[in-house]
Amino acid sequence: MSLKTLSAKTAASLDASLMSTLGYTLEQLMELAGLSVAQAIEHDFSPQNNSNVLVLCGPGNNGGDGLVAARHLRLFGYPNVTVYWPIQGKNPFYSNLHTQLELFDVNVIREHDVVKLGSLLKDADIIVDALFGFSFHPPLRAPFNDILNAVMEQKQKSKVKVIAVDVPSGWDVDEGPSKDTNTEKYMPDALVSLTAPKPCSLKLTPGVKHYLGGRFISQSIADKWGFEVPKYEHGNQFVKLSE
Repeated sequence: MSLKTLSAKTAASLDASLMSTLGYTLEQLMELAGLSVAQAIEHDFSPQNNSNVLVLCGPGNNGGDGLVAARHLRLFGYPNVTVYWPIQGKNPFYSNLHTQLELFDVNVIREHDVVKLGSLLKDADIIVDALFGFSFHPPLRAPFNDILNAVMEQKQKSKVKVIAVDVPSGWDVDEGPSKDTNTEKYMPDALVSLTAPKPCSLKLTPGVKHYLGGRFISQSIADKWGFEVPKYEHGNQFVKLSE
C-alpha cells in the first residue's frame, strides 16, 4: 500500500492544529499514538518469541509515545519491558505516564548509564526507537548520539529487532538517513509512521515492515492537509503498509 507523505513542516502545522482548532489534547493524541505502536509491534513480533523489550525514549512527544507504547506492550503480555529515558520532558503528563509504568512493573531508567545501556541492548529481543520524531533537527547531542551509536552497533552484532516510532531517530524527516547524524547505515526492521508517512519512509529498504498508526484523523481533515486515511480493519489502531 502506498500513501501520500507529509513533510516535516506540514506535519508540525497539522499537529498544532489538532491541539488547537480541532480540539484534541496532547494526552489524547499520545495515548492513541502509543497504542497504535504497541498494536503494530504485537502484530508481527509476538511476546511469545520476544521476551525482552527495551523502549528508548527522548524528552519530547516521540518519547511520550514510547512511554505509552511501553505500558500497552506490558499489558499485551510482554514479560520484560524496560524504558531507558535519560532526559525527561517537562510536561507534567510525562510524570503521570511514569507512575503508570511503575504500576505495571515496567522498569524505568532515568539516567544515562553506558554500562547499563550496553547490558540492556545485549539482552533485548526488541528495541523501540522513540528518541526523536518529526520535529528533530541535527546535530545529535549527548547522550543521544551515544545511544543511537550503541543501537547501531548492537544491531550489527545480533538479531535484535529495531522498531522506530514515526521517524528513525537521527534521520532527516524529509530526506532520510543523514551524514549530519552519522545515520547513513541505520535501518530499522520496522517503522510505525504516525498520522501519515513522512517522506523519509520512502528511503526504507525492501523487507522493512512499515505500518501507519494514529487512528484519529477524519477524511475531511486529511483532504484539507493533502494526505490519505487508510482503511483500518475492525478495532485495529494501525494498518500495515508494507512487508
